[in-house]
Amino acid sequence: MAGCLKASWKPRLRSLFLGTAQLLWFSALISELVTQKEVAAWTYNYSTKAYSWNVSRAFCRRHFTDLVAIQNKNEIAHLNDVIPYFSSYYWIGIRKIRNKWTWVGTNKTLTEEAENWADNEPNNKRNNQDCVEMYIKSNLAPGRWNDEPCFKRKRALCYTASCQDMSCSKQGECIETIGNYTCSCYPGFYGPECEYVKECGKFDIPKHVLMNCSHPLGDFSFNSQCAFRCAEGYELSGPSRLECLASGIWTDEPPQCKAVQCRSLEAPIHGTMDCVHPLAAFAYGSSCKFECQPGYQVRGSNTLHCTGSGQWTEPLPTCEAIACAPLESPAHGSMDCSPTAGAFEYNSSCTFRCADGFKLEGRDAVQCADLGQWTAPAPVCEAIKCPGISAPEQGSLDCLHAHGEFGVGSTCRFFCNKDFELEGSKDVECTVSGKWSAPPPTCKGGTSVPFPEVQCPALTTPAQGTMSCSHPLGSFGPNTTCYFGCKTGFTLRGANSLQCRTSGQWTAVTPTCRAIRCSELRMDTAVVKNCSNPWGDFSYGSTCTFHCPEGQSLNGSARATCRENGHWSASVPTCQAGPLTMQEALTYLGAGVASTTGLAVGGTLLALLRKRLRKKDDGKCPLSPHSHLGTYGVFTNAAYDPTP
Repeated sequence: MAGCLKASWKPRLRSLFLGTAQLLWFSALISELVTQKEVAAWTYNYSTKAYSWNVSRAFCRRHFTDLVAIQNKNEIAHLNDVIPYFSSYYWIGIRKIRNKWTWVGTNKTLTEEAENWADNEPNNKRNNQDCVEMYIKSNLAPGRWNDEPCFKRKRALCYTASCQDMSCSKQGECIETIGNYTCSCYPGFYGPECEYVKECGKFDIPKHVLMNCSHPLGDFSFNSQCAFRCAEGYELSGPSRLECLASGIWTDEPPQCKAVQCRSLEAPIHGTMDCVHPLAAFAYGSSCKFECQPGYQVRGSNTLHCTGSGQWTEPLPTCEAIACAPLESPAHGSMDCSPTAGAFEYNSSCTFRCADGFKLEGRDAVQCADLGQWTAPAPVCEAIKCPGISAPEQGSLDCLHAHGEFGVGSTCRFFCNKDFELEGSKDVECTVSGKWSAPPPTCKGGTSVPFPEVQCPALTTPAQGTMSCSHPLGSFGPNTTCYFGCKTGFTLRGANSLQCRTSGQWTAVTPTCRAIRCSELRMDTAVVKNCSNPWGDFSYGSTCTFHCPEGQSLNGSARATCRENGHWSASVPTCQAGPLTMQEALTYLGAGVASTTGLAVGGTLLALLRKRLRKKDDGKCPLSPHSHLGTYGVFTNAAYDPTP
C-alpha cells in the first residue's frame, strides 16, 4: 500500500507508524492529499513502501510531480524535521548523469548551495552508486546524503510543485521555495506574479509624420514597435522605427518630417524668375514663373513646380532671341541688314534698293518687331516701263520684252510695207530712264492701203476656252496679239498669248483647254459604281452614284462629283451588311406570299438556301447578271439565319 504525508504536519505522530492503525492513518492521508493537490504551494510527500530508485520516481510522477529536488540547506532542515524516520531512508531526485549529479525533475546540476553529502560521500562504492538517498532522522548524519546503487529499495520522497503553467504570468521564471514560490521576472515585466509590463509611454507625433505601431503586450509598452513615414512631399529626418525596451525607454526620439528639397534655380540669361515658397526655399510645393526681356521669348515651360519626388516638373527654361522670318534680296535688287550675322533677331533692320531700270514697290526699310514679325512686307523690284508703242502706218513692229511688256531692256524693230520707206530709227530700246532710245519711225511713200499684204492664219477659240485679240493692222495682220483663257474646271495647255509676226506666222501654236482631273476612285469590293464622264474619266464634271447589293446598306454619300479644284465632293462610301425584310426575302425566292404562315415558310427556305449556298460559294449568292444593280450582289437576312 502506498501512502503520503503533507509536509506541514508535525512529526509528533511518529510513534503511531506501527501496525494496522498506521495503515489506516496513511490511507486517510492519501485521500486528504488528493483533495489538496490544487493548493498553490510546494508540498512534500512520501511512499509507505520501499522501491528501487526508478520505481520510486515513477511513483512520484504518477501521484505528484517528481522525486524531490532540493534547492538549499534550509529546505534540507525542513525535510528532516517533517518527514518520519524510515530505516532504509528515502530516495531523492538526484542522479549521476554523464558523471554529473543532476536533479532529474528540473534538469539542473547540483549547486554548492544545495549540496549536503555525508562525510566521505559520495564514494561510489563498487562503482555503481549512481543514485542518492537522504538520511531522514539519522542520529549520526541527519539530513545528509549518500550515494547508493539504484536497485536498492527505499521510500520515495516526492514533491508537488508550487509552480504551475500560469505561474509568474508566463512572464518570469518560477522559483520554488518551501511551501511557496517566487517569480524572477523576465526583462520588461515586474510585479509579484510578473503581471505588469514596463511602459515606455506615448510621445507626440511631429507634423507630417505618419506612424504605424504594433503593441503585442499593451499600448506603448515593452516590445511595442512603431514605424514612421512621411506624407507626400516630405522625407524622414531621424529613425524610421522605434522599439520600447525592457527598461521602459524608447530606442530613440521620434523622427521629424522635412519638406523634400528640389535643386535651387536661377533666372535664365535675359530673363527674370518669380518664385513662391510655401514651406521652404525651393522645397516641395514651391513654384517658379519665368519671363523674358523684350525681344526674347521663353523656350520651355514658363512655370515649374517642385514635386514630392524632389524633381522640378520641367527642365529650366531659357530665353531665346525672337527672330523674324528670313528675308532675301529682291530680284533685280539688293538688301543690307544690321546686324550682319543674318539671324534676323529682334531689332534687326534691313534696307532695300533696286538695280538700274527697276523701281522699289513697298517699304525701303523694315525692322524685326518684338512679336517676331517684320514691320512691313519685303518689297519687290519692278522693271521701269516705257510708254507703249505701235507699228507705224503702212508698217509693222516686232518687239522682244526682257522684263515685261515695254519694260526696261525691251527692244523693238520696225518694218515698212512694200513701196514704203522707213523714216527714223529702225530699232529702239527702253532705257533705265523709262524712255525709248529714239522716237518711233514712220513709213513714207507709196499709196496708203488699209491692210498689209502679209497676214497670219485666222485663229479660233479653243473648246471650253476664251480668246481676245487686238488687230492694229487688220484682222490677224502683223502685230495682232491674241490672249487665251479657259472656263471653270479647265486648265490651259500652251502659251496664254500669241502674236502675229511680220513673216505671217504666229509665235506659238494655239493652246487648248483640258478638263481638271480628280483622283481615281478606289471602291469597296461590294460597292456598285455608275459614273458619267462628260470630259473624260474622273475629270471635272464627272458624277458617280453608288449603291450596294440587296441586303446591304450604304454607309456614306450616294453621290460624288469632281469639282473644279480637282477634289471629289464626297468620299467613297462602303457597304454594310443588313437584314432583308421578309417581303424582300420572299420576293427573291419567287414567292409572293404575305400571310404569317407564308412568311415563316419563306424565312425557313431562305435560311436553308443561304446555308446551302454558303457551302457552295462561301455564303455568297449571285443575283441575276442582268439585275438592275448592274453587278453581282449578296443578300442575307440575319434575323432568319440560323448559322453563326
